[in-house]
Amino acid sequence: MTISDALYQSELPSLTLLARGKVRDIYAIDDDTMLIVATDRLSAFDVILPDPIPNKGQVLTSISNFWFKKMQHVMPNHITNIPLEQVIPNAEERAPIEGRAVVVKRLNPLPVEAIVRGYLIGSGWKDYQQTGAICGIQLPEGLQQAQQLPEPIYTPSTKAAVDQHDENVSFEHTVALIGQDLAEQVRDASLKLYKEAASYAKERGIIIADTKFEFGVDKAGTLYLIDEALTPDSSRFWPVDQYQVGISPPSFDKQYVRDYLETLDWDKKAPAPTLPAEVAEYCAAKYREAELRLTRA
Repeated sequence: MTISDALYQSELPSLTLLARGKVRDIYAIDDDTMLIVATDRLSAFDVILPDPIPNKGQVLTSISNFWFKKMQHVMPNHITNIPLEQVIPNAEERAPIEGRAVVVKRLNPLPVEAIVRGYLIGSGWKDYQQTGAICGIQLPEGLQQAQQLPEPIYTPSTKAAVDQHDENVSFEHTVALIGQDLAEQVRDASLKLYKEAASYAKERGIIIADTKFEFGVDKAGTLYLIDEALTPDSSRFWPVDQYQVGISPPSFDKQYVRDYLETLDWDKKAPAPTLPAEVAEYCAAKYREAELRLTRA
């Protein structure tokens, strides 16, 4: 697939569009279900880039579906068994979203992004250098860039609107937003999901340095894992065989694109600069490699 074949925005005349996120387009089906379409859009620094990453939506959908199935013993998720053909009978309308669309339960999303960090990198590394802590969580002295933390830590953030930046918040802030019981459920589920996934991925040659989960609740208040799970968009993936403490390792995720953007004179606000074709294609190749390592027997 080339950039010209990529899907930047879906158009489904038979369904009502509810929202376009940074990557996903969401359509209403009925009161209980909706359709999520993973496009090939890419966001960096919370800004949607003007160029798609070829085949990215299918890769994200494949990886998420893999993890949703693998982690369903930990907690329920939003996936249904309703086939796409049942929702969009018209084959011509359905064709552009094959492999990148899933029918999901219609849940109430929580206003919290559940971030788990297992390694000292990114904004966490910058925070640690300045304060000796990450998001107010004190860490041992003398840690180096990319070093594994003694234990994974939970550092939630707000869920910003498209083109707005998420903000790190304290656990207490999430309690104020969603209540003590739900905040504890989200924290504990996030840590358990991360630990199990990180252990599995490491056997496949991938270190999950950090990741972000999103959750929703049904009318009964039951917590569900929603959106995406442990993808190169929501996580920082490093190759085990190239990892070393003290440097920012190469990655299977969009860090390559972030690193390119950091070389430009850009204020990290919309509109974002265009990507050279070779940058987009390299990123696409790394996403596909991550999918193969994680999901193939």
